[in-house]
Order: sequence, then structure tokens, then C-alpha cells
Amino acid sequence: MRIGMIGLGKMGGNMVARLLRGGHEVVGYDLFDENVARVEAEGAIGARSLQEFVDRLEAPRVAWVMVPAGAPTESTIMQLADLMSEGDVIIDGGNSKFTDSVRRAEVLAGRHLHFVDVGTSGGIWGLQEGYCMMVGGKAEAVELVAPALRSLAPAPDKGWGHVGPSGAGHYTKMVHNGIEYGMMQAFAEGFELMRAKHALVQDVSQVAEIWRHGSVIRSWLLDLTADALVGNPALEELSDYVADSGEGRWTVQDALEMGVPVPVIATSVQTRFYTQQEYSYAGKMLSAMRRAFGGHAVRKVEQTARESVVPEIDPLQTPAEAVPEKAVAKGGQNE
Repeated sequence: MRIGMIGLGKMGGNMVARLLRGGHEVVGYDLFDENVARVEAEGAIGARSLQEFVDRLEAPRVAWVMVPAGAPTESTIMQLADLMSEGDVIIDGGNSKFTDSVRRAEVLAGRHLHFVDVGTSGGIWGLQEGYCMMVGGKAEAVELVAPALRSLAPAPDKGWGHVGPSGAGHYTKMVHNGIEYGMMQAFAEGFELMRAKHALVQDVSQVAEIWRHGSVIRSWLLDLTADALVGNPALEELSDYVADSGEGRWTVQDALEMGVPVPVIATSVQTRFYTQQEYSYAGKMLSAMRRAFGGHAVRKVEQTARESVVPEIDPLQTPAEAVPEKAVAKGGQNE
């Protein structure tokens, strides 16, 4: 089939490459011309405007939007809606909030356009391993895009499915990411505990490798953890800053609204907030109070932390290139 992809970053660009390898024709558009040129070199049809993008598709047109959630996705979908015709399909494969997807489906249905929300997991490994996709929307729309989904998935009949009406795809991806937060937190705490008991557990990298085979907690996440620890179990070059995409927050918010207990996921989200603070104000308050009532010694800040940013990998780079060998300082200078 011929399908269009808007947003050719590390996810969208790799998805284009996998679709091309699956025998599909792909029209690619991105705000950055170098990204368009990159997928053209892979065999895609490049477009330099949304109008050109739509013109190069064939009815019923299928346009997959893979841009940041929020305003960029909203703007792109609404612009596409103005250019597309009755019966065409718009797919949102980004990390949109499920309530936005429900609303967009209703708006587009009023314009006789199909909307499909695809919660997409796979990250930088998707090109090689395939993508896990949770699909929401009407059955007839999902059937139109199914050939592309089969090529993007790990296998034609595995790793993807139509999970419900509009919004269901992004809702299940939201919960998926909440679970991911909890799993990551459990691994992180367990490995920290073992490193603290270094007199007994002398090599956490070895333990990770042992657990990968036959253990009840073996998983792809453990495989990635083991790879990260090889040759550098102390992770000396890394800061403890951990970003959050927002989906963990949405999971906890929805659980609160429905009265469903999710203590592990909630705690893991709160822990990420701690890591995003250079210094915890609450911790400073505790220090000040202890000093005030007991006269205890406290620690003062002599200088702020100096950290650097490891840049994201480019589309079509291998997962191994995600391992940082050199950090790039904030502001763009090497440090």
C-alpha cells in the first residue's frame, strides 16, 4: 500500500524504513528538510509541504502523524483534515492523551474522515525488532491500514491488535507506560540495594546477566539493563536525572479519578520528579528544621552541579549508538 508519514525523527524515520522494507510505498514529510532527504535516500517519496504530501497519496489516503503530542499533533491533524477527502484516514501514532484522541475522532467523523489512534512502543529498536502497536478506531478504518501495521509489527499476527474504539489505542499505551515506570523503578531499586551490599555482591553486571536466563524476572528491560552495565557497573558518567513523557502522570490521574489503586506506578512517577530536581526543596526544609530543633550539622551547597546532555540518536542509527561515549554540554559545547 501507499502510506504517508509526517514526522521523520528517530521513531517516524525508522518506521518509514521498516515500511519500505515491507514492500510499501511511503511518502515522507517533515519540517526539517534533512529528515526528508534521509528517508528519500532509503527509497521514500519526499514531500516539502503538506499539500504536496497529500497530493502524492492515493485515495483512500492514509496519513500517519508521528510528531510530539499536544499542539504539534493538533495542528498537524487539523491542517491535514482541511486537505484530505471523504474516506481518507488520519493515524496518530504519537503519545497523545486518550481524551484528545476521542475528541479528534469525533471532529474528523463530522468531516467524513477516519481517525485511528495507535499507541506505539518499540523506541529505537523498532526498526530491527518491530513495533508493538495498540490500535483504536472503527473496524473499517483499521482494516484499511492493517497492511502497514502488519509490516511494522514484530510479525504480521503478533505485537499489534485492534483494542477498541477511538481512544483505546492511546489509553492502553498510557497504561503500558505506567507499568513500564514501575518495572524500571523496581529494577533500579534492586540494583542499588545490591551495590550497597558490595561486600557480598561484588559484580551487579554479572547478576544481571545471570537473571537474563531462566529467571522469573527475565525480560527485554532486563536485557537492556544488562547491556548498560557491561564494562561500567557504576554508571559513573550518568546523571540521575530521569525525564517523564507525561503518560505516567496521566495513568495516575486516571486511576485517581476512577478510585483504582496504583501505588507502585504512582511512587515511580513521584520518584522521577525527585530526579528532575537539582536539589529538593523539601529536602532542604528537612535539613533546616533538623538544624533548628537539634542544632545538628548540615551540608551546604558549595557549587551547583555541572551536568551535560547526551544528544538523541538520529533516525536510522543502530541502537548501539544510543550508548553515550561523549556527553555534549548544555548549550551545545563539549565538556
